[in-house]
Amino acid sequence: MRVIVIIACVTLFSYSLFAEEKVSLVERLGFAKEAQVLIINADDFGMNHATNKGTERVLKAGAVTSSTIMVPCPWFLEAVDFARKNPQANLGVHTTLTSEWGKYKWGPVSGCSEVPGLCDEMGYFFEDVFSIYGIGAIDEAEREVRAQVKKALDAGVDITHIDSHMGAMQYSPEYFERFIRIAADLNLPCRLAGRDILEPLGVAHLLDLAAELNVLGPEVLYMGDPSSLEETESFFKNQIKNIPKGKVSEMYIHCAVDEPEIFATTGSARRRIADTDFFSDPKTLKWIREQGIELISYRELKHLQRTGKPMHRVEKYGWE
Repeated sequence: MRVIVIIACVTLFSYSLFAEEKVSLVERLGFAKEAQVLIINADDFGMNHATNKGTERVLKAGAVTSSTIMVPCPWFLEAVDFARKNPQANLGVHTTLTSEWGKYKWGPVSGCSEVPGLCDEMGYFFEDVFSIYGIGAIDEAEREVRAQVKKALDAGVDITHIDSHMGAMQYSPEYFERFIRIAADLNLPCRLAGRDILEPLGVAHLLDLAAELNVLGPEVLYMGDPSSLEETESFFKNQIKNIPKGKVSEMYIHCAVDEPEIFATTGSARRRIADTDFFSDPKTLKWIREQGIELISYRELKHLQRTGKPMHRVEKYGWE
């Protein structure tokens, strides 16, 4: 009988420890267990002037809560100027190892002599992710990622997180592991995705590494665009109102204003303009709040990662 009682006590104690370990990320952030928590991030800040103007517009409107800066791009300094004037902005680094547009190019901030495996014959990044993987320049990729983060920090950007342009640091197990370890070393959150996305890529096990190293990130990542410009509003509203309860979700968009520059840069100009128009409309933020969605930025994740405590919520104001 005594043995049975001891086993029961040990089992109960083990269960209690397990229950404590399973406190959700949403609860750790200070929300109710079933809360719908969402980050909306604008990628590509700094890519060009039209992108910057669109990104600034959605950030000021409030529905888009974070953005990530492309440090190697020519309009990086304009994004830096915005960051300096608006320290309340939640800005990370969109670590960049590719240059995908045919007539508009950029290369490594380290210089090609430092990372020759990342450069084409003209000194620019390659157009696609798999050209990088084929060369296997993982040490050079890490060197360049760290150089980009350092350049942003040196410029005065209060970096809240890192993610990866075109997923270059996240589609290969080796590269994704290195990316998580960089985030851990910098003590910054990074963009993560759910196991549904990561398992087909063979990298889902690295979510366990992120947890082990205390690297926070979203638990659900939404990818993809509306199939037409006309479906922009219905697509995003359906996505937003159906984000899962009890998890931190992220969706990312790309922004631009309607100027000739963006049309000369990319074939996705009209998509970027439509996304900007929708998310900069004050009615969009009002609608999101009416759904009971809890909007956060990566800054809340950064604070939790570094302190172990939820961040006090404050209203953002004073945009330049």
